[in-house]
Amino acid sequence: MLFDSPIYVVFLVLVVLAYWRLSHRTQNVFLLLASYFFYGWWDWRFLALMIGGTAADFFIARNLVPGRPKSNRKKWLVLSLILNFTILGVFKYFNFFADSLAAALNLFGIHHVPLPLIRIILPPGISFYTFEEVAYVVDVYKGKVEPSKSFLDYSLFISLFPHLIAGPIQRPGSLLPQIQKERSLDGDRFFDGLMLIFSGLIRKCVIADNCALLANAAFGGQLGPPNFWVVLIGVWAFAWQVYGDFSGYTDIARGSAQLLGFHFVINFHQPYLSQSLQEFWRRWHISLSTWLRDYVYIPLGGSRCGNWNTYQNLFITMLLAGLWHGANWTYVVFGAIHGVVMSVERFLYGGKPSDRATGWVVWPRRIVTFNILCLSFAFFRAPSLSAAVEFLRGLAHFAWRSEYLSSFVMLSLFSFPLFCADLLLESSNHEYLFAESHYAIRTAMAAIAIIILAILSGTNFSTFIYFQF
Repeated sequence: MLFDSPIYVVFLVLVVLAYWRLSHRTQNVFLLLASYFFYGWWDWRFLALMIGGTAADFFIARNLVPGRPKSNRKKWLVLSLILNFTILGVFKYFNFFADSLAAALNLFGIHHVPLPLIRIILPPGISFYTFEEVAYVVDVYKGKVEPSKSFLDYSLFISLFPHLIAGPIQRPGSLLPQIQKERSLDGDRFFDGLMLIFSGLIRKCVIADNCALLANAAFGGQLGPPNFWVVLIGVWAFAWQVYGDFSGYTDIARGSAQLLGFHFVINFHQPYLSQSLQEFWRRWHISLSTWLRDYVYIPLGGSRCGNWNTYQNLFITMLLAGLWHGANWTYVVFGAIHGVVMSVERFLYGGKPSDRATGWVVWPRRIVTFNILCLSFAFFRAPSLSAAVEFLRGLAHFAWRSEYLSSFVMLSLFSFPLFCADLLLESSNHEYLFAESHYAIRTAMAAIAIIILAILSGTNFSTFIYFQF
């Protein structure tokens, strides 16, 4: 069920009403069943895959406790990593590699090679919960967390429905203790959760869904052949679409969790105000970027082995980040672009957060960073490499048509409010607008949000972009 659908509202209300009437252990049992129902709503057959992986890692982790023979612990860790990444690879990348092999053979004149005819369906959220399982076994192996004594608690850590489909990616040291201890109803946190849900709905249904109309028109050819203006409309609209879509999902996920007494990590921190792509990845999809830092970049050597090795580690990490987003060469190129640009930035500016400029150069750097990001989004959005290249070739043509003006006006109408909200949140460091205002003011803002949703929401419910990852 989609977070912006009426059925999810009904589901969430019923879960919350029942949940707070139960004892702690019964709450966990109830939430686990509710989460499995939520996940099975798409396709109940994938429940067996998730439950099987959960069970395997739970029992493997019991053999990873420091103090046991190191060679045995390492074997169990390797077994878990092979199991998790094999499952992820088969379900997410089987079709991709089979099609790529067929295309490569065609280039050498080898045709009609019998490849497997099976087309594997991608289970929802498999990238997210696989990364959580890997984080759990690695952290247990390193002694950062104790292995869970309760299969119920660990299963709920993996499957808790607000984060199950598209994150934020939860760390065991953050969420698991919240599951293991009793939770109490906090009126202030509950109200903040409702405000986050309204914020998320505005970002998704009003901003993202309307920007999607422009992005689809530009990339789909409805605005005519690609030229400079069409490319700008397309990549700018898609940038605000994907930001509104995913930050909106995160707000709804975090708000839903708070209604149940849980706290999820902040996943976005005004990323389009970044002055470099290095800073962008410290602000965008923070749960993924920190996971890649801790479990890929640092194990590769990080920045400890000289500049060239650092650039290599950055490039590999971002290449994997791109591939994580989808089984398509467009995502690989998207990641490669970020790896190259981040290496150049590190060479020019250094790699510390203190490298942010001040004074008059702040906004030029922000503008340049935003547009480099938007051009890389052409590969993220296009269905194929050839389509992305053909679309970007339009930058060399400048023919103007009168309908472009209305497109830019519409884009400004739906992106500028989110941009202004980010400026206010950047200065206040709050989670949502008016977070410190009186209850009456925030209630009035919620009522206005409902009116805006009713008037300006997109005409159709559309799947959140990150559901496919």
